[in-house]
Amino acid sequence: MNKRVVITGIGGICGLGSCAADIWAAMCEGRSAIGVLSSPSLHDITARTGCAIGNLPQHEIERKQVLSMDRFSVLAVLAAREAVQQAGLTASDKNRYRLGAAVGVGVCGWEAIEQDYRAMLLHGRKRTGAFTAPKVMPGAAAGHVSMDLGLRGPVYGVTSACSSSNHAIASAVDQIRWGRADVMVAGGADAPLVWGVVKSWEAMRVLSPDTCRPFSANRQGAVLGEGAGMIVLESYDHARARGAEILAELAGAGLSADAFDIAAQTIEGPEAAIRACLADAGLVPEEVDYLNAHGTGTKPNDQIETAAIKRAFGDHAYRMSVSSTKSMHAHCLGASGALELIACVMAIRHGIVPPTANYDEPDPDCDLDVTPNVARERKVKVTLSNSFAFAGTNAVLAIKAA
Repeated sequence: MNKRVVITGIGGICGLGSCAADIWAAMCEGRSAIGVLSSPSLHDITARTGCAIGNLPQHEIERKQVLSMDRFSVLAVLAAREAVQQAGLTASDKNRYRLGAAVGVGVCGWEAIEQDYRAMLLHGRKRTGAFTAPKVMPGAAAGHVSMDLGLRGPVYGVTSACSSSNHAIASAVDQIRWGRADVMVAGGADAPLVWGVVKSWEAMRVLSPDTCRPFSANRQGAVLGEGAGMIVLESYDHARARGAEILAELAGAGLSADAFDIAAQTIEGPEAAIRACLADAGLVPEEVDYLNAHGTGTKPNDQIETAAIKRAFGDHAYRMSVSSTKSMHAHCLGASGALELIACVMAIRHGIVPPTANYDEPDPDCDLDVTPNVARERKVKVTLSNSFAFAGTNAVLAIKAA
């Protein structure tokens, strides 16, 4: 249980770019990829703002496998391939049963569901596609990652709305700590920019009509995006034994539940997750240099998160850097935490805090240093990444310099 767990590879794809390096470069520029959604299927959506990927990069996923994949699974495989390639890891008969995958998803295969509903209800087709059931199941992304990379250790999906990828990463850390695996490919993927999902979020009146402005007084709501982020986790001893470059250490995780409301947050739940994360990582608040906030851009969530950070960190809350990269890649639901972990790892490696883009006006209820609009050079040794979700499920990760 005392095994150290390190990160040896990262991969990502979202509206900011098709690899982790491009995503990070865009973050450092403070460049938002949020724009108008052009899909004709969103014909009657009022809130047409989102963050789409557009054309996927060329890949060589076998056609037979692609036929059974929804978009979120394709994104997961692309991000996982990049992470594993950077880690210099190859599955073989000697190690494949010690290599696993845990992938978080928030809404899973709605693209396939919607295609089938339209075909049957609007065009008279009598049955769904032959692969709809395996396409849409929440564990599909993890299964496809394992098939694509030849991983035969612990493989499973995790779903807890917007905290899904942080929960997946936390559980993957436990697999290594418990000795069930030497390596876990972990993260999250989601592709929610389909009519039914966007329509349901629109009905909640939480979507911004223009862009995402976390912590800014004139913020008007969240923006949905699509993407995937994946990391390679290894025990420290395993990484050292094979001569892998260690990018950072996944030092700890803190999980909690609000047990309050299906959509509204409490302050106490997020605060408890932050405190539990610090304790698991053996950290005191003063050691944290940068916190990547959940920062959705909705009025209540940003205020509640700010209050939770103040409670957990005390006076140090005003000395550390905070930012929400959702202002640039939008809220990718189950993928958000994994994309934000890329920002945390890169902040440590490059000594740069990515900004909160689109920030216009200070909010007295969100008065922390949220790194408005411009990236900042800062020595970063320890970062935290917050993820808070519907149903009050909270997951916070701690990342330390290698």
